[in-house]
Amino acid sequence: MSLSLPADPPSARSLTGVVPQVLASMSGGADWFPSARSAVILVVDGLGRGNLAARAGHARFLAQRMAKKDSARTVFPSTTAVALTSLLTGVDAGVHGIVGYRARVPGTDSAPNQLKGWETDGLDPMTWQRAEPLLARESAAGRPCFVVSRPLYAGTGFTRAIQRGATFVGAAHLTERVAQAAALADHDGALVYLYAPELDTIGHAQGWESAAWTSSLESVDAAARLLEERLPRDVGALVTADHGMVDVPRHRQILLGDGEPLLDGVRLVAGEPRMLHLYAEDGEAAGVLARWRAAESHRSWVMGRDEAVSAGLFGPEVDPAVAPRIGDVLVAARSAVVYYDDRLADRKPQNMIGQHGSLTDQERIVPLIRLGAFAR
Repeated sequence: MSLSLPADPPSARSLTGVVPQVLASMSGGADWFPSARSAVILVVDGLGRGNLAARAGHARFLAQRMAKKDSARTVFPSTTAVALTSLLTGVDAGVHGIVGYRARVPGTDSAPNQLKGWETDGLDPMTWQRAEPLLARESAAGRPCFVVSRPLYAGTGFTRAIQRGATFVGAAHLTERVAQAAALADHDGALVYLYAPELDTIGHAQGWESAAWTSSLESVDAAARLLEERLPRDVGALVTADHGMVDVPRHRQILLGDGEPLLDGVRLVAGEPRMLHLYAEDGEAAGVLARWRAAESHRSWVMGRDEAVSAGLFGPEVDPAVAPRIGDVLVAARSAVVYYDDRLADRKPQNMIGQHGSLTDQERIVPLIRLGAFAR
């Protein structure tokens, strides 16, 4: 059976190219952006271009600044751990090794959370994430590099895995983070990574179509305006995101419980609700693939590991050490559905409304809005 997957247009910009292009702009050699003395990259977690366009009236500053070409494609899976790692290393998951929200440690039955499982599950930030962080490389070469984020992220395993080498500056409120970032960008040649997770948090809890999400978007819009107002004239800034979001109501949840035939031959369920990694029992991968493809192909892309790798979903290169981290079978939701392992004791994740991780445009196309010197 042939596998038909959505294809990125040849002109599409990848999230992996953003930081290299920003760095090139500071030496006058960028293709995407004009020259700038320093730069700020504002990452608004969960702000897809489609989400922003649908609520443009509540984000007039960003909407007015977003030209037709101001977009990028995030990586696969379209989830924070993978996307932020790709953004800050400049390579895809097949090289850096963070292949999903939860992924199997080869040779074990452990599938740690790739955002929060570093401390609890013994992941080594220096080795599990396999690529050199761009902030570490640039800092070692003498460039002033800064991360401005929530204080609770300081020193976490994930922070060390992808942001080491930069000076971490914590600030609880987004407006304070913006002010800090603008001031730090006045250092000659500075690269400032500014992170805003608030919108994503609300989207997961209440949905991106909720009034609370719209209110939070208004705050993000005001913060972006403030950032440009505070920037020195020769400093460029970008507003982008790690992924977009789709709302999935509870009645569209597919619960995989005891006795579920789709779990026959499955040893471990990982990934996330819109992009499952299924790890099969020995010798059962073909059967698992056949069952899932027969049952779910009308609403999800169902593929084997080799098919996904051949299609380039994890990038043009997949390191042999990374390949076993990928599920034997991948299930990426195409319609508004999610899959939950209902055998787990903790069912709190089933309360989430806003979801992401799959291949749809709503999840993968993110804004790439130019501010300051980048907009001139």
